[in-house]
Amino acid sequence: MTIPNLITVARLLMVPLVVVMIGAGHWAAAFAIFLLAGVSDAIDGFIARRWGMQSELGAYLDPLADKALLVSIYVALAIHGVLPGWVAIVVVFRDIMIVAALLLSMLLDKPMEVRPLIVSKLNTGAQIGFAALMLGSNAFGGAPPLLVEVGLMLTVALTLCSAGAYLVLWLRHMAA
Repeated sequence: MTIPNLITVARLLMVPLVVVMIGAGHWAAAFAIFLLAGVSDAIDGFIARRWGMQSELGAYLDPLADKALLVSIYVALAIHGVLPGWVAIVVVFRDIMIVAALLLSMLLDKPMEVRPLIVSKLNTGAQIGFAALMLGSNAFGGAPPLLVEVGLMLTVALTLCSAGAYLVLWLRHMAA
């Protein structure tokens, strides 16, 4: 177990904590935990690259921690009426679709290598930014409605584009 992996495990443990803070309406604490998780993500990546501590476990744990945090926040925000439920469904559906496609390709003996696409990196950035906007808005006062609407639409559009791009790649892979 490397130091970056320990930091990633700590980030995974922040997931239920941030969900509890959202559920209790402790918005400043939820926002702070979210920021701490983001900083820990940057730190574990830096340490892993700088000191050659990359590991196969870390390659799986790091994106798992990131997805667990984002999906949990979107679901918690939707449950508590901060986001429309359909937004959380879109975010969760994309991730379930990707995992299901990868599992199906393995079951059909056509395993597929997954590489992050540019659109998926933009999608992740939008999801992180919008989650931060919504948590911060609830913690420190409302954000301008136009900013919330643009952030919501951008996040949903990028999530759908990312899902579509992965679906096209998967269909091409399976047809080959």
